[in-house]
Amino acid sequence: MAEVKKKIATREAYGQFLVEYGSAREDLIVMSADLSGSNKTDGFEKAYPERFIEVGISEQDMLAEAAGIAHMGHVVAASSFAMFAAGRGYEVIRNSIAHTKANVKVCATHGGISVGEDGASHQTFEDIALMRVIPDMIVVNPADALSTKILLKQIFDAEGSAYVRLGRSGVPILYGEDEALEIGKANTIREGTDAAVIATGLMVSEALEAAEILSSEGISVKVVDMHTIKPLDEEAIVASVKECGAVVTAEEHSIIGGLGGAVSETLARNYPCKVAMVGQNDTFGESGKPADLMKKYGMTANDIVAAVKSLI
Repeated sequence: MAEVKKKIATREAYGQFLVEYGSAREDLIVMSADLSGSNKTDGFEKAYPERFIEVGISEQDMLAEAAGIAHMGHVVAASSFAMFAAGRGYEVIRNSIAHTKANVKVCATHGGISVGEDGASHQTFEDIALMRVIPDMIVVNPADALSTKILLKQIFDAEGSAYVRLGRSGVPILYGEDEALEIGKANTIREGTDAAVIATGLMVSEALEAAEILSSEGISVKVVDMHTIKPLDEEAIVASVKECGAVVTAEEHSIIGGLGGAVSETLARNYPCKVAMVGQNDTFGESGKPADLMKKYGMTANDIVAAVKSLI
């Protein structure tokens, strides 16, 4: 029987991180827009009620207040669903947070199709694209719970604005607690020579499963965890293509403007080649079970397998 890996949602890891980090950073303020139970900031609220602010269903107000609080000398974690944080709050993030270099970390949960039953209105496939075009904005999409904590520590220790995309559904644990991960540096988690799959978020575990399937067919696949979308590790992208000759991107986001777009822009400038993209293909989602939706909209290990085979 194959090993069953424990699954933990990255939003759960975020909630745990805040409680742990809050004991060391008395200047940490956490804010939520009426979703503290869903985005797991309720643990921080219980532990440090005097440093938690519930603004209600008012994302733009939350983000504007976060900028002001940050400029008073605090580091601020502002949380809502990705659809509402990046969508409703875009102009405030751009002008009040990023432009003023406020020390605000927008930690958005429930990104992508795996939101499931909440349906199309809550499933955002545009947030990474929106955030990566904002000047100086760090954009991170962790693959599992442990890498979430490691990357969050680096983000919160550094000054400036950041967008962290977190998921609703549980994902397999891929990393150890002492993994040497670094913002802006891709991490190769499986070596291969026939093709490279560059994945982000929950699609990293799908990429690893795809690599196992392809290995049984004699195809060697390299898997790269591109946890940081911006700043993008362009050197790792070019090196992977030179080594393997073919590249597939995999993301729980629109292939327009997301990881697939970012990788293609890099290769167009530095090493032109064919790229296959696995992700949301210019469509809205719908209500359903996350696994069923991932299958319907082409974001599974089998879809990655098919994409690799189309290139080699």
